[in-house]
Amino acid sequence: MIFKSISDITKTKEKGFFIEKINLYIRIVQVFAQKNSTSLELSDSEIKKSTITELIAIGVISEPDNLEILKRVIDKQLFIDFICSVNFAIKYKKQLIGLLFKLRNASRKTLQEKAISNKAPRLIDFFCGAGGLSLGFVQEGFQIDLANDHEDVCIETYKYNHPEIPENKVIQGDIRKIVDHIGDYLTKDIDIVIGGPPCQGFSSANQQRIIDDPRNELYKYFIKAVKKIAPKFVVMENVRGMLPYAEQIADDYKNISIQRGANKFTYSISYKVLISDDFGVAQKRQRLVFIAVRNDVAKKMNVSPTLLFNEIENKCKKLSKHVLNDAIEFIKPLDAPRIKNLTETDDEKTGKKIDINHFNGTENSYLKLINENRKIPFLFNHKARYTSDVNYEIYKRLNQGDDGTNEKIADIMPYAHRNHLFKDKYFKLIADKPSRTITAHLKMDCHSHIHPTQIRAITPREAARIQSFPDDYVFLGAYLKTYMQIGNAVPPLMARGIASVLKKYIN
Repeated sequence: MIFKSISDITKTKEKGFFIEKINLYIRIVQVFAQKNSTSLELSDSEIKKSTITELIAIGVISEPDNLEILKRVIDKQLFIDFICSVNFAIKYKKQLIGLLFKLRNASRKTLQEKAISNKAPRLIDFFCGAGGLSLGFVQEGFQIDLANDHEDVCIETYKYNHPEIPENKVIQGDIRKIVDHIGDYLTKDIDIVIGGPPCQGFSSANQQRIIDDPRNELYKYFIKAVKKIAPKFVVMENVRGMLPYAEQIADDYKNISIQRGANKFTYSISYKVLISDDFGVAQKRQRLVFIAVRNDVAKKMNVSPTLLFNEIENKCKKLSKHVLNDAIEFIKPLDAPRIKNLTETDDEKTGKKIDINHFNGTENSYLKLINENRKIPFLFNHKARYTSDVNYEIYKRLNQGDDGTNEKIADIMPYAHRNHLFKDKYFKLIADKPSRTITAHLKMDCHSHIHPTQIRAITPREAARIQSFPDDYVFLGAYLKTYMQIGNAVPPLMARGIASVLKKYIN
């Protein structure tokens, strides 16, 4: 579940995520009270029978005696604030249950029990990250049977935002230790395996097969997982830089042969570089996508990977395109913090991890699309990043489309002597064009993604919007790690475009 009982927490990192989720609960309640001009009685810290019942439903304790452990593990003021927030949530249960259900084990369990019996197509997501690829498929009606990643913060974000998936089916760990026992996690046949295994070893002049490079061991285990699961379809994505080696990868799929009883399964495969703005994403992001189809499905459904790509591209032609401004308008303007180490501190001018959304999230066609026509009352992860005096001046002087070689900043450019390497170190985004690619490098600095009209870099929430995540998709973990999670993700809208075509061929 999203909460492990305090009595079962033994590791420092577990405690850190436990406290972060308690703070998230408190802040949602506080912002709800603020938005609805309702008094949050901080003095109401009495532990009643109903309080204990709700704490057990949330999952922070498994029995009343755990309260003493909870008091010892979290500090006194946090404990009081939490109890007050829980009592407030009980009082306003009808209004708050829809906002807090992701932080309540009992509510998640009810949702998951319904999902077990549904007849949705089933998939597995390896290297799932924060869940962008999964989200696109879920939005098209797929059910995730298993998700796996090695990053603990990605797993926490994934679990929070995918409450329909049992937590024991969202596994943090090395794929190499999971593949041989994959059957232990599955109860139904899997329709699709998706994922983006990292491939770092590119051979020169094709003298060495990419799969044989030791740095690509994780890719080999992705192939091994496909062999063990024998899904009807495989969707594998990666960087465009893999294109020169795509035929080597295609050969690996063509060489798969799986014997299941009297049936022998093989795969046909095709690949294509797809660009995210063709799918309506407010960003130009190129990804190399492979689609493989199992032979019996190809024959029965009269479908091939090439046909699927043609359908995907034809569908894209009917979609409206969006630009950066579609993603970053209708959101609270912010100032950049000028003092260091304030990224975890809420502030009216520089932003908050959770704040009131002064807009609905449905003000333009792009927001309607990424939020699925839902009104989003709260704003998450919209916090500006610290900017030094020199960088503030650089941001201020540059016009949209200017980079680090612009003469307006020549006198203060810190990397002027290395402009041949750092041309893109600074770049002010262009409002009326699709954004340049959002990358994980934003966790290092955001100089390459300067806001087009405000003197600051883009916030994690703005980066998430550009990636096409809905406004209530919350990124957990330290501030800089939210950029990493967002930058590594597949845009959900792009995933939806692929999923919407594939689901037609799953019966």
